Amino acid sequence: MPKLPATSLAGASAQLMYEKKHRGRQADMDAKWGRLSGVVKFLSDDPQSIKAWAKGARGERALADYLRSTVGDRTVMLNDLRIPRSRANIDHIVIAASGIWIVDAKSYSGKVEQRDVGGWLKTDKRLYVNGRDQSRLVVGLVKQINAVYEAIQDADISVKAALCFVDSEWGRFAKPFLQGGALVTWPERLSQAIAEPGPLTPVEVLRVGQQLARALPAAVGT
Repeated sequence: MPKLPATSLAGASAQLMYEKKHRGRQADMDAKWGRLSGVVKFLSDDPQSIKAWAKGARGERALADYLRSTVGDRTVMLNDLRIPRSRANIDHIVIAASGIWIVDAKSYSGKVEQRDVGGWLKTDKRLYVNGRDQSRLVVGLVKQINAVYEAIQDADISVKAALCFVDSEWGRFAKPFLQGGALVTWPERLSQAIAEPGPLTPVEVLRVGQQLARALPAAVGT
């Protein structure tokens, strides 16, 4: 099988951002506390805004490992890709017989659910996580979808987007749902969706994977 161009490791961008912010905080404490900074560092911890980057990186790695173990033998998976002319990145792209899957991994705490907040005679479905409206999460996927279509130059290939919550809670009878055209789901059900039969042959899966890997460079050098 031909070798794919190199891509980043899963979670590499998030891990790099965490390390950058962590080092910045350490330097600020050194400047403020001088010789006492070691004690201050020992007694304090990074704020949640910094630790969230490390948690996100772990979630991306965990999801990549899970997908590799469940559907890796029949797919091409690319991780942490940079969108040209943008500071944004794509967590995962999985190319399978069922099409191209753009996957945004989320490591959020709390229950994931869809609520209709439209009121009387009006439908307005929103994504809620831990009781908070997080519908904005699907907005970033639009740019990712456009980048993939621009890269493959083939509108006949199905491009699907998914928000995958790797360690959130779901109700007992919960099912994946669509929010703004994106599938909101968890790793097991995402893997099942990717594994569905589809029109792409193994040769086409590899060809599309090579095309995307060339067009969307690694967000972090390998």
